[in-house]
Amino acid sequence: MPPLLVVGSVAFDSIQTPHGRAENVLGGAATYFSVTASYFCPVSVVAVVGDDFGEKEMEVFRARGIDTSGIERAKGKTFRWSGQYSGDMNEAKTLETQLNVFQTFSPKIPAGYLDSPFVFLANIDPVLQLHVRQQVSGAGLAGCDTMNFWIRGKPDELKQTLAAVDALIINETEARMLSGVENLPQAAAAIQKLGPRIVVIKRGEHGAILFRGNSIFFVPAFPLEQVHDPTGAGDTFAGGFMGYLARAGDCIEANLRRALVYGSVMASFAVEEFGLDRLLRVRPEEIEARFQQFKAMTQFESDDFLLPTED
Repeated sequence: MPPLLVVGSVAFDSIQTPHGRAENVLGGAATYFSVTASYFCPVSVVAVVGDDFGEKEMEVFRARGIDTSGIERAKGKTFRWSGQYSGDMNEAKTLETQLNVFQTFSPKIPAGYLDSPFVFLANIDPVLQLHVRQQVSGAGLAGCDTMNFWIRGKPDELKQTLAAVDALIINETEARMLSGVENLPQAAAAIQKLGPRIVVIKRGEHGAILFRGNSIFFVPAFPLEQVHDPTGAGDTFAGGFMGYLARAGDCIEANLRRALVYGSVMASFAVEEFGLDRLLRVRPEEIEARFQQFKAMTQFESDDFLLPTED
C-alpha cells in the first residue's frame, strides 16, 4: 500500500460545548487527519511539538502505526487552542490561540518521505504548503486545505499553492470567499480554474459535495442523535477521503465517490465524543457497517419513481 504524507499542526485543545468540556486534549489538523487515515493506509506526519509534548501523546500516533520521524521537537510549548461551541455547534468561537513553537514552523521533509505518492497539506501558511509540494513533486495526488485567514491575508501566495495541487478540501464559507461567488457549483468551477481538478466543499451537518470536471457527487452527513464535539471533524473528513484514495491507489470516479462517503463516515465518529476519544476506539467493522448504512440511506431504484408520461 502506498504511504500518505500529511504536513500540518499538532496541538493541545481546550474545548467547551453544551455537552461538557475537555482540557488540553491532543488535537491539531495533522493529528486528526493522520489518526483517521491510518485506518486505511500507512501514514507519515511532518509537524512540530514543544517540550510539553510527552511520550504519552506520541504513543497515540505510534499505536496507530503512524510514522512520527517527521515530528520535530522544538524548545518551547506546543501549539494550543481554546474554543467554545454553542447553539447548533456549526462554528467554534475561538477563546485563545497560542501558536508557540508552531509560529516558527518550517516543515522539514525527511528523505524517506520525498517519494510519497499521496500528500496532504493541512491548514498552514500557503508559502509553506507550496514549499512542501515542491519537495514532493513526484506525488500523484496532492491535496490541501486552507482557511479564511489565508484567503484574506495571503491571496497571491494561496493562488500559487492552488496552482500546484490536485485537490482542495474546504468548507462552503471558504469556497465562496475564495471564489467570490455565492453559488457553490459556480464557486467550485472558479476554484478549479485556479488549479485543483478536484474540489470538495464541506457543508457541516449538510454533508459534502465533490466536483471534478463536469461530475458532481453529493453525500449527506450521517444523522446522529447527538454531537458532542465538532472539533477536528473537517480534518477527520479529509483523513478519511485521502486515506481511502491512498488505499485504492488511484482517483477514478468510483474511488473518489467512495472516498467522499468514507470521509463523512469518519467525521461522524469523530464528533460523537470529545477530542480523539471515539476515533481511537472505532473498529474497522464499525467503519464498514456505517459505510453500508450510508449506502442504504442514499440508494434507490429509479424505476420506483418514474412519473407517468402523457400519451
